[in-house]
Amino acid sequence: MSEDILRNYFNIQPERSIKIGDMIHYLAQGSVYSTVQVTQWEQEALIELYEMSEHMAKMGDKKVSTFVAANNGKYLITLNEQDYVVLHNHYVRSSARRNKGRQLAKFHERGSYLQAPITQLNREGQWKEFWITRLEQMEKVWSGLVREPSEERFEQLFVESFPYYLGICENAIQYVKDTELDVPRSHSDQRTICHQNFRESLWDSKTSVIRNPFDWVVDHKARDIAEWVRECYFRYQRSYQPELLRFLEGYQSIVPLSRFSWRLIYARLLFPLHYFTCVENYFLTSSEASKKQLEERLSRLIRDARDYEQFLRYFFHIASHHTRELPPVEWINH
Repeated sequence: MSEDILRNYFNIQPERSIKIGDMIHYLAQGSVYSTVQVTQWEQEALIELYEMSEHMAKMGDKKVSTFVAANNGKYLITLNEQDYVVLHNHYVRSSARRNKGRQLAKFHERGSYLQAPITQLNREGQWKEFWITRLEQMEKVWSGLVREPSEERFEQLFVESFPYYLGICENAIQYVKDTELDVPRSHSDQRTICHQNFRESLWDSKTSVIRNPFDWVVDHKARDIAEWVRECYFRYQRSYQPELLRFLEGYQSIVPLSRFSWRLIYARLLFPLHYFTCVENYFLTSSEASKKQLEERLSRLIRDARDYEQFLRYFFHIASHHTRELPPVEWINH
């Protein structure tokens, strides 16, 4: 299907396919192409992705995917009642030795010059609302299970653990509120291009590096920094400190973080996204194998909750070293 789209609608003759991350891409004349099904995407959001992609390419990011016009000059093609776009990349080899913090800071710096209005994919200043919505949805499920207890082990673990995570979530929401009210923004706190969920694997490929606009939103850079830091903790749980410090030093060698940024990063780390994702995925999946894996993950998260508190204390210590005016969350910092 993808090869037919490239040949018939774009005059691109694929030579071979390669897997980069979770996607199949096609090599043709030294370039990398991929087809993306966009049937569920709003047209306004696709236009915003196009604007962001064009902007980053013009700013000199050689790893960014750009949209390809079809033979008829349009970017969107429809086949069997499904909509598709094609993305193009230069073939850029991965370099594992590069400091991810420096790379992310340069990416954010380029993204901060974006002039196009972004509304559909804007997440700036909206964390509290998103978190409150997710919290309320989860609270409804929890209340239902409290009234009618389940035999499923996952659901029992969820019922027992939710009050603890509800408390942390309320702390995170309050921390964002206080930060937005109390702390003036610096010039470096303007919106930039970020990722829906930034993680190492998005930029870490053994073949070609691809920065896919379908991973992007517009937000404060604290979003990406916090999610990289969170993932670093879970990947290296017993030995995350050196990697974390290297990342933060690399980032700040390009752009020092403001007081506002440090506080937003800490607030986002407080929000238990790892717990929410695990619970939401369980109730969304119908696969018994996935449910079993998620049950094991939830069990580990609950077991290691005190370790995560220790990690929050460690990060608070780092952030406080850079900005003395970081208010503690008393029950975590006692």
